[in-house]
Amino acid sequence: MKDTKIYNLVKKEEKRQKEGVELIPSENYASAEIRKVLSSYLVNKYSEGYPKKRYYGGNENVDDVEVLAQERAKKLFRVPFANVQPYSGSPANLAVYLATCQPGDAIMGQSLTAGGHLTHGHFVSATGIFYKSYQYGLKSKTGSDLFDYDQIKQLVKEHKPKLIWVGATAYPLIIHYEKFARIADEAGAYLAADIAHVAGLIAGGVHPSPVPYVHIITTTTHKTLRGPRGAMIMVTAKGLKKDPDLGDKVNKAVFPGLQGGPHDNQTAGIAVALFEASQPSFKKYARQIVSNSKVLAKVLIDGGLCLVGGGSENHLLLVDLSPTLGPGSGIFAQKALDMVGLTLNKNTVPEEPMSPFYPSGIRLGTPASTTRGMKEKEMKFIGETMLEVINLLKIYRLPAEKEKRKDYIARFDKEMKNNKTIKELRKKVRKFALRFPIP
Repeated sequence: MKDTKIYNLVKKEEKRQKEGVELIPSENYASAEIRKVLSSYLVNKYSEGYPKKRYYGGNENVDDVEVLAQERAKKLFRVPFANVQPYSGSPANLAVYLATCQPGDAIMGQSLTAGGHLTHGHFVSATGIFYKSYQYGLKSKTGSDLFDYDQIKQLVKEHKPKLIWVGATAYPLIIHYEKFARIADEAGAYLAADIAHVAGLIAGGVHPSPVPYVHIITTTTHKTLRGPRGAMIMVTAKGLKKDPDLGDKVNKAVFPGLQGGPHDNQTAGIAVALFEASQPSFKKYARQIVSNSKVLAKVLIDGGLCLVGGGSENHLLLVDLSPTLGPGSGIFAQKALDMVGLTLNKNTVPEEPMSPFYPSGIRLGTPASTTRGMKEKEMKFIGETMLEVINLLKIYRLPAEKEKRKDYIARFDKEMKNNKTIKELRKKVRKFALRFPIP
């Protein structure tokens, strides 16, 4: 007997993906080979522990799968240690805290409104609740390097963090890990690089690697790396030099510290993704991501939009809509663009005047569209379509009074759904998207 309700919902999601363009920079398409092992017999096994050190029997094949994934990660990223068991990026990052800190220790990360991640010490995260978190920001919205290293150095000197994070979820430029390393080394702190967004670009050779400069690296496996939803923690030679037991500490933090048995089908999917990322074709893919991102950024800038950092050097663009549509306008852009089939997310911008619930920017990127074979010509179509939609939004402004926002947004939704231009653009985007199959 089929569960037709779930099956039909899956088919609806397949249709949505095929008929639209995915611009959320943290999303991508796993290959058919990866999806094949995700639904394999490996989904049935329980494998608490690590290879050759399991709590249950029958793990001889699972051991080989996990060792292969570890070895491929070590070779691809040129590190001596890799743990491939984290269920996702957030528990991977939390495991780093458990491996390097005690509850209440001082830690430091990039603030959420400046493009950082919740797990880098934001106050609503366990990482900000159980550790004394000090957040650094950016010095400006424009320039070739937006970090305020003087501020970071002063914060480190004042608060003496045991762990410092470098890495972002909404930063459009190259990250200079060596500058963070000088500050962390001087303070004797652990430096962890969260490369979740740029792991595929690093593997493809179009973004600098943090390996020579940091002690620990975390990454998800489903963004630019184009694998299943999962995560990895890697320890560098520099990390093992600082603490020879750091790899063992990471292992114990993941299991039994945070997780039970690993998802063996996920581990196999990660192994396949790492195999695919080691092929010459992946380097070509990574280069195309960056090229597409730069072209899309130019179209938006030429159309009068303000981009944080003045453009893009990686896979991601962060648009500050406050000069165009006013504070808190990200929600309007996200909703209207979704209606035409261009999916992205509202996002805070540096010096955000509003809140994460009503931010003033939008975040978008090119990994998923590039996977479908879209190139520079297609980026021009996407950018020009975005500009048409945003032009329709100039008559709207988020109410300053919080109690008025719900009704105002509901009215906006209704008007946009009935807008003739929105309907026409939806047809154009659907026809456009169907030319580019998803894997």
